[in-house]
Amino acid sequence: MLFRTANLSQSSEFDDIIDVRTPSEFAEDHIPGAINCPVLSDEERIIVGTLYKQQSPFEARKVGAALVARNIARHLETRFRDHPKSWRPLIYCWRGGQRSGAASIIFAQIGWAAHKLEGGYKAYRREVLHQLTVLPQNFSMQVICGPTGSGKSRLLTALAESGKQILDLENLAQHRGSVLGRLPEQKQPNQKWFDSTLLLELQKLDPARPVYVEAESNKIGSITLPEALVAAMRKGTCLEVETPLEVRIAGLLEDYKHYLANTSMLFEHLQVLQRFHGNQQLEHWHSLINAGEFPAFVSELLSLHYDPSYFRATAKHYAKQGKSGCIQLVSLSPQALRQIANSL
Repeated sequence: MLFRTANLSQSSEFDDIIDVRTPSEFAEDHIPGAINCPVLSDEERIIVGTLYKQQSPFEARKVGAALVARNIARHLETRFRDHPKSWRPLIYCWRGGQRSGAASIIFAQIGWAAHKLEGGYKAYRREVLHQLTVLPQNFSMQVICGPTGSGKSRLLTALAESGKQILDLENLAQHRGSVLGRLPEQKQPNQKWFDSTLLLELQKLDPARPVYVEAESNKIGSITLPEALVAAMRKGTCLEVETPLEVRIAGLLEDYKHYLANTSMLFEHLQVLQRFHGNQQLEHWHSLINAGEFPAFVSELLSLHYDPSYFRATAKHYAKQGKSGCIQLVSLSPQALRQIANSL
């Protein structure tokens, strides 16, 4: 064999992890820290796959080999041109087969200590899913509970700034976790990439120290949380945040100001609530928004939708709610949040 193989546990031993899959495969998910150097473009992979199915595997391999050789040559002339002989790359493709094998052979012939990842991306993905069933069980979760607008996310940030361990799931999911939780001009990651980044964050945490996390359902927008993580959160210690209604409203108007600037988007996203509250209620909310009565609108949305939903969900899923202390947040100012964070 002209190159060596390595497994996932050895990945930290290499200077670079090279993902030779297509750009679209890489965009969907990849080993964190890997760089994409495709040996086939998305279009070229379709061409080779079509030949494989419609003509013969031999013709597909012949055309594919020429394309792969040209693409590897381009990477050698550009990205890898100045790498020293001591460089150690770990190379992977979908299953650790032909694409990574071709690159590994050429790199090894040059003189680099090239290794191919055993099992490729599929082996990595299996390991991610396995670890997400195991790691969450190791942590003592301090779950910050409280209705919408009570300042949970802001408190979580303050806790991180005070040196506490946090797990910011909404940041990883790029979503605030509510009906109107979509971030402006920000697309959520796909499930696989969320899983990869979540695992990376879990691996950074110290099991000997508590982990502060915001109470969530099992979904954040389109993202589904691992069952083991949800279970760990629901058996964790609940820290209930209590914030005056007027403070909550002011904070929400600040956090969701993109909706105030784009009321047509707000109307569109509110439509999902029609099945819960009916057309008449939605028309009333539309009238408040059109009149610029945003505090009144937010107040009604909290009292009629968000607060009842929150109390039903926490009563069902967080058995320790109300048994582990209460945090009074009379202000969402950075100073007030720092004082609370430092006191915990």
